[in-house]
Amino acid sequence: MKVTLVAPRELGTAELERWRALQRSDPALQNPFMSPEFTAGVSRCRPGVRVAVVEEGQDVVAFFPHERTALGIGHPVGSGLTDLQGIIAPPELRLDAPALLEACRLDVWDFDHLIAHQQTFRPYHSVERAEPIIDLSGGFEAYAEVTRRAAPKSYKTVRYKERKLGREVGEVRYVFASADPAALRLLMRWKSEQYRRTGRMDRFARPWIVRLVEHFHRTGFGMLNILYAGDQPIAANFDLRHRTTVAGWFTAYDTRFAQYSPGLIGNLRLAQACAEHGITEIAMGRGGKRFKEQLKSREIRIAEGRVARARLGAGLHWLRTKPVSVARNAALRDPRLYDRADRVLKTYARMRRRFP
Repeated sequence: MKVTLVAPRELGTAELERWRALQRSDPALQNPFMSPEFTAGVSRCRPGVRVAVVEEGQDVVAFFPHERTALGIGHPVGSGLTDLQGIIAPPELRLDAPALLEACRLDVWDFDHLIAHQQTFRPYHSVERAEPIIDLSGGFEAYAEVTRRAAPKSYKTVRYKERKLGREVGEVRYVFASADPAALRLLMRWKSEQYRRTGRMDRFARPWIVRLVEHFHRTGFGMLNILYAGDQPIAANFDLRHRTTVAGWFTAYDTRFAQYSPGLIGNLRLAQACAEHGITEIAMGRGGKRFKEQLKSREIRIAEGRVARARLGAGLHWLRTKPVSVARNAALRDPRLYDRADRVLKTYARMRRRFP
């Protein structure tokens, strides 16, 4: 195994063509987070992004995009923002993971949304869970019929609220792939308010994330979709697209219209618009939200874990991250714990606003 470490901008045309060919070898790799555009985009904003080009003989057999931080700690590219992670390789390929880390000058590589069936990292899983998928391969009407049968009351309620929104606020319409930068800024403002309201870290308080989202919007790798009632924007989502697959990313709405469930209306409208534009799959991201269970068609398996070498940096990383990982996984396994943790975060957010 020969490993060459390069910055994403150093990949040539032949390497990028090979990357895309390897993507086609596994349907899971069609996800936008696994595309070279995502890695290259993050590298514009994060200096530690590298790609390990793995060769056997004369052939490139894999690409391993990763991000290196202090003390040799490695993460997936854009860690914290990605809903799918892994190595760009055929699913049956099994590399020596510790040797790969050594070639990348990493003491540890952690993951929390790894494609579970990839053989290279399979021995290092600590937890496996499901990621929901909306399947539009049969068109929107086929998907809607399956959803109606699976959750008839929920589907009927969403459609009723959509009609009510149209009557009381204005005609409901959906704009697919908007190029309006002002609408993107509005989405980010709504999302920041949601993060603060629920006690989560405000991702858009980090300038590099704002720059990344704006870059993807300008280049068309990211899609901004907006739900309107009359001339009033009600909800929006910013997603990534690679060929016929969309990965959900940021969704938010105007809380003044919360009674109409604009997020759910927007999700169904998104599915309809995607089907009309040749998209066959929407990856919804790791579970934890009940509405995803109502809308999903199927699931893929993802894993959390770490590969570590016997180094000081790996030990320090374990001490810092293990307690948080255990607590998060307990909440994700038990809906009651998840709801309790959600309420605690919201209470904390209210107290922080009241006593800044």
